[in-house]
Amino acid sequence: EVQLVESGGALVQPGGSLRLSCAASGFTFRSYDMNWVRQAPGKGLECFSSINTGGGIAWYADSVKGRFTISRDNTKNTLYLQMNSLKPEDTAMYYCAASTRIMVDTTVDPDEYNYWGQGTQVTVSS
Repeated sequence: EVQLVESGGALVQPGGSLRLSCAASGFTFRSYDMNWVRQAPGKGLECFSSINTGGGIAWYADSVKGRFTISRDNTKNTLYLQMNSLKPEDTAMYYCAASTRIMVDTTVDPDEYNYWGQGTQVTVSS
């Protein structure tokens, strides 16, 4: 059974930091590009960061560039997202998703992603 399990979401104050993890199982993690996608309340899905299979190429949307860092450990089948300088507008449900190509656009077509996690909530508020 394919599983992507996100963890690390929490309530954090503006300016704070969080580290999200996404544990993969049931498929060959190292063969897939990986992505972080979020959905803010009342808004659509937004892909904001992607990383290639080997971890050497990463893409970030302008909204998170310089604040977030995506990484992966193929020996642990785990994807990470380090989030610094968090803002209230970062409040959203955060999903990890696997794909067969690295995404470099914020627009999300769910059919272009092979596997999805169930999400973890990040709330940035004072």
